[in-house]
Amino acid sequence: MAETALTNTIEPPARPGGWRGIAADWSSDQRAFKNVSWGKAMMWIFLLSDTFIFSCFLLSYMTARMSTTVPWPNPSEVFALTIGDKRIPLILIAIMTFILISSSGTMAMAVNFGYRRDRVKTAALMLATAAFGATFVGMQAFEWTKLILEGVRPWGNPWGAAQFGASFFMITGFHGTHVTIGVIFLIAIARKVLRGDFDVERRGFFTSRKGHYEIVEITGLYWHFVDLVWVFIFALFYLW
Repeated sequence: MAETALTNTIEPPARPGGWRGIAADWSSDQRAFKNVSWGKAMMWIFLLSDTFIFSCFLLSYMTARMSTTVPWPNPSEVFALTIGDKRIPLILIAIMTFILISSSGTMAMAVNFGYRRDRVKTAALMLATAAFGATFVGMQAFEWTKLILEGVRPWGNPWGAAQFGASFFMITGFHGTHVTIGVIFLIAIARKVLRGDFDVERRGFFTSRKGHYEIVEITGLYWHFVDLVWVFIFALFYLW
């Protein structure tokens, strides 16, 4: 009886506060990632870390633009194209944005048909998404070439603040690299889907479980993230 009374009077240890409390809650929760595959969880962690990198780039760009005493180039003039005898501002950037946003739609449909085990439609939609992405990268290469020929460099440009060139090549180049990697990944996974690797459990990368089409969704997570980042780049770099 004395031991029981002593046990009942012992108070539980105090819960730590702040970030230690959050870490303790997550580490003690046995259900947090029970229904999430490692592939999907790792992709979310990667996207979170990539969000920090893009955020640092965009914040640095905004800081440079607001702190410079030299006039900043007008994006409507810098990124204008001459069609016929008329100079149209941001026409190329608008088409690039439309193409990339459209690719999110084809990617979403590919994920839908992937879980329906429709190999042909899934592969076709993934290849269509890759084609949209490749078109975007090609148009971005044209944009880079045009500005380089006009004298834009990472250390200066003919229209004003020298930071413009460095910001442009760093941000759009980093994003274009992500799109290029996504295009390669889309083609590789589409080939596996069309070949039926996920149905016959053919050995290789991303085909460890039979009938497992989750890799299509994981690829879609990456692609939607790349599209979302472009929306912020478009708004802050080209429209501001």
